[in-house]
Amino acid sequence: MDFEACRRAFQTRDARFDGRIFGAVKTTGIYCRPICPARTPKPQNMTFYPTAAAAQEAGYRPCLRCRPEASPDLGAWRGTSNTVSRALALIEGGAMDAGDVDALASRLGVGERQLRRLFRQHLGASPVSVAQTRRVLLAKQLIQETRLPMGEVALASGFGSVRRFNETFQQLFGRPPGELRRSRQAEIPAADGITVRLPYKPPYDWDAIIRFLTDRAIPGVERVEAKRYARTLSVDGATGVVIVTPRKDGALSAEIRFPKMKALPAVIARIRRVFDLSADPTLIGAHLSQDPALAPLVAARPGLRAPGAWDGFELAVRA
Repeated sequence: MDFEACRRAFQTRDARFDGRIFGAVKTTGIYCRPICPARTPKPQNMTFYPTAAAAQEAGYRPCLRCRPEASPDLGAWRGTSNTVSRALALIEGGAMDAGDVDALASRLGVGERQLRRLFRQHLGASPVSVAQTRRVLLAKQLIQETRLPMGEVALASGFGSVRRFNETFQQLFGRPPGELRRSRQAEIPAADGITVRLPYKPPYDWDAIIRFLTDRAIPGVERVEAKRYARTLSVDGATGVVIVTPRKDGALSAEIRFPKMKALPAVIARIRRVFDLSADPTLIGAHLSQDPALAPLVAARPGLRAPGAWDGFELAVRA
């Protein structure tokens, strides 16, 4: 984390660093994305972190203007530790909503101390802080993008109780969660289910993804069109529907109709995996372009992604 490089990224609002670094302001106690429209603070008042969880663990709260929960969830660091990558996938699916670090470490086949050390080394935060940040940012997104009642927001984002949900928001933002919804600039229309915005790092080759899914669509389960993907999905014994469509603002729109709001984190995690939303195409392209044979192919297909699968069984059948 070179201080001057990070500071220049914030001064120029360089979108290439969005999701890769977060800047915290000592005088306000807030952390932001590099593209935040607010005036860049003085250098002596700034400090930088590699993840939102690291900034939050240091005592900073997310900015209400640039909304860190809306930044792309890049996986550029994942090649450095397979254990951390697997742990984050489990946390994203809600593994720590009903368990602790020791249980998570057991599932990964490592010791608790080793897991904490790896998280500190690669993310700058503990597993507990990462899980807590995921819950808070998902809850904040649901508050500002949907009309879900606060009790359902708490359940959907992995909080064990509404009381704990309210206490966390009061402590972090200095206000109850309801005030964040009342401060929205525009009303979100009611819909059958909820619709969330899932950001990615552009460019994104939607047409290639949709062709891949069209060729492998399961009759009666999936329906794929040029600008719309829909399927039924079962998570934790509940069956619902997801509908994914492209947007024009560096994100996909996911309409989720599920009877169990508690399954929402796992559903979102699967959507992100299938549509490969954590990839950093600029970084990937830079590495692949070092090969003279691959360079023209990469240049001809910017934003090409590696589609995932909804679960291991489907992946095995597809293979």
